[in-house]
Amino acid sequence: MTALLTLTIFLPLAGALLLLVVPNRDGARDGLVRQLTLVVSIAVFGLTLLLWRGFDPAGPEFQFVERHAWIPLFGIEYYIGIDGISLLLIVLTGFLTPVSLLSSWGSVKKKVKEFSIFLLVLEAAMIGVFAALDLFLFYIFWDAMLIPMYFLIGVWGYERRIYAAIKFILFTMAGSVLMLVAIIGLAWLHKSATGAYSFDLLRLYALEIPTSTGQWFFLAFALAFAIKVPLFPLHTWLPDAHVEAPTAGSVILAGVLLKMGTYGLVRFAFPLFPEAALQFAPWIAVLAVVGIVYGALVAMVQPDMKKLVAYSSVSHLGFVVLGITAVNMQGMQGAVYQMLAHGISTGGLFLIVGMLSDRRHTRLIVEFGGLKGVMPQLTAAFMVITLASIALPLTNGFVGEFLILLGTYRWDWRFAAVAASGVILSAVYMLWMFQRVNYGEVTNQKNASLPDLSVREWWTIGPVAALAIVMGVFPNVFLAPMAPAVDRIVTRVQSHQAHVVAVEPPAPASPTVLVPPAGQVATAASLASAQ
Repeated sequence: MTALLTLTIFLPLAGALLLLVVPNRDGARDGLVRQLTLVVSIAVFGLTLLLWRGFDPAGPEFQFVERHAWIPLFGIEYYIGIDGISLLLIVLTGFLTPVSLLSSWGSVKKKVKEFSIFLLVLEAAMIGVFAALDLFLFYIFWDAMLIPMYFLIGVWGYERRIYAAIKFILFTMAGSVLMLVAIIGLAWLHKSATGAYSFDLLRLYALEIPTSTGQWFFLAFALAFAIKVPLFPLHTWLPDAHVEAPTAGSVILAGVLLKMGTYGLVRFAFPLFPEAALQFAPWIAVLAVVGIVYGALVAMVQPDMKKLVAYSSVSHLGFVVLGITAVNMQGMQGAVYQMLAHGISTGGLFLIVGMLSDRRHTRLIVEFGGLKGVMPQLTAAFMVITLASIALPLTNGFVGEFLILLGTYRWDWRFAAVAASGVILSAVYMLWMFQRVNYGEVTNQKNASLPDLSVREWWTIGPVAALAIVMGVFPNVFLAPMAPAVDRIVTRVQSHQAHVVAVEPPAPASPTVLVPPAGQVATAASLASAQ
């Protein structure tokens, strides 16, 4: 069990190396390559479930910790471990990777071996990001994600794939470089204070950082993560990347990669620089709220289903950032829950759009209509995912957004009031799209004989739809493991509130942060009573 986390990170890489030695000239063994990749990805998902099974949900400390010296001269270590937040995001990564592979089974027909290798390498890097407790190691995994994602978009994407891939990597690299400077600065500060370099996250938590330096370092971290989220107005790379990426790339991008930004805010930016985080939180909340409304309004006028879902991500992830900036138990817990919920529901939407695109080779809403009578099974799955995306009660989207709005209201009701309009707008554009695609008469004869879900497609979308409901009906299965970790982060940031009150807060919010009773955890019962 001691090396289980390392095995989970590096099994996808071992699978990628195995694929390298499989001869596949002219695609003669594409079937074998696909099967091997699927077996490896399912095995990784099994390992993530073993991590969950062995995880102590009551333990606030990091678990499955492994620590080995890597570059001792600079205090760099192979230092990994997980708490309840990273555990659930790793399980999400393990779940979505085989789903993405299955979705590409019929649509990716060129360079299947290379496609599979890049997807496995990407999975290893994503799990590494969530597990790293050494900032240098974290940065290695963070940048390692860019390479396979760049090729997945640039080689297997649609017409403007090169433009989208370059834009994606330029935006992300720009933020990464600033974060690297701040990481080096932290290690230098540690050397100044103790005489030795260190990239150990927990040691850096305890570092006394001068106020002005902390502000600059926080901005460097926050900018890198805000680009990855993406937070308004840094979102412009996202619609291009989503629209041009293959279905598997869009599912991974929406399901996991965007969560890297919000995870970074929760794990690094806020607890490393709590005073600066509290000072800038109202400003970040303003951008989050603008993103919620802006993303929803732009999604409403999109003729392309994939672009509509992409802009909906800008809106939904604005909720996640808003919950983080509230810096209370409900807001932060809702933000983490919404990361999981958005990964499931938006990943499911991209799967549905991919299935329709594979059949008709178009994503334009106007090209469809009346599919309910032609493809009843796909329409049923489409409906479940749509309802989850608009946060209908008893679906996963409701729990996250409810907690976020509750936590935000406790902090500043004005942010909550504006953000709540995003819930209404999301119902408008999602249900409008669903109605135009699935209801009415079949006016285009190309839609009259479209095949319904195949067995493979059922195995792709079925688990996603089922999980969207399970997360909505039994939220405490997911809330309980993350609660101690969230409480530790909230308590750490709030403990610096006294040092911030003297700083004039920007309008419109007062930086008053309400402290929940010790040990308070949002549960299904509390949700029900609050309703």
